[in-house]
Amino acid sequence: MPGPGEFEIIRDYFSAAPQGEGVALGIGDDCALLQPPPQGLLATSVDTLVADRHFPADADAGLIATRALRVNLSDLAAMNARPLWFTLALTLPESDPDWLRAFADGLLQTAREYDISLVGGDTTRGPLSITVQVIGTAQRPLRRDGAGIGDGIYVSGPLGAAAAALPLVLNRGAADSGDRQRAEQAYYRPQPQLQTAAAIGGIASAAVDISDGLLADLGHICRASGLSAEVRMESVPVATLARRLAGDGALELAATGGDDYQLCFTVPERRASALEALATGAVRIGTLVAAGEEPAVYPRLRGEPWRARIPGYRHF
Repeated sequence: MPGPGEFEIIRDYFSAAPQGEGVALGIGDDCALLQPPPQGLLATSVDTLVADRHFPADADAGLIATRALRVNLSDLAAMNARPLWFTLALTLPESDPDWLRAFADGLLQTAREYDISLVGGDTTRGPLSITVQVIGTAQRPLRRDGAGIGDGIYVSGPLGAAAAALPLVLNRGAADSGDRQRAEQAYYRPQPQLQTAAAIGGIASAAVDISDGLLADLGHICRASGLSAEVRMESVPVATLARRLAGDGALELAATGGDDYQLCFTVPERRASALEALATGAVRIGTLVAAGEEPAVYPRLRGEPWRARIPGYRHF
């Protein structure tokens, strides 16, 4: 018996999505009609997740949906934007009702958690892939190009857990049930740092979310701001799960593994005390300096140059 068609998928699994602020017309027409907030800028970002590239094709559908939305929400956090709306383009090899039900449940539960409304999208047949576009509003946007010489470099929390978790997520290697559960939590349920972004919005000078690895993503700030970064690797906070699963390799995973979706941000020295007063848990890991011939990131471990074996995630 064939599964539901395109319009039945929309009606049966996604049309009940809650419609929040500014939605004049949501799912079901040729376009959504949205009322932008009276102040601030609209921030938008889009990401595509491809089966067996960004997640195992046979993973739990609810976890796939949760990850797909959360990693996009992290882009809004990096810009200090409040989530409003999102769209979903879903490409499926077949329309399996059980898979769709689990996917929709995971997606809409996450949407409710972060108060963001699904307002439209598309469904089509093909290799499994998920494209999510998020839209938010930014009163005090954080950009990559606002940093200055002498700014401190901070990360919002521990790194390396998701990269260390990946072998277990892919079902490689033995692990106890507790480690496997923690691995799935780290990989499929990253925490978009929206609250931290809101707290540092008037303090930080630049920010980026850590998706491709700390050193690679810090490099984006350096290039956009025309500066170089000196990083004290012994100060980089390494996740407990990374230390447990990767041992001596945990620091490298924290530096280059990616998929943490913590924030890396910079703060002028004159505002450092204001950041400390916020008690966000952010950790200073280095300082921005004048660039030489070109912007670069210089990691050092206890004063000695430190080199990672891999530079960070690359799509091509």
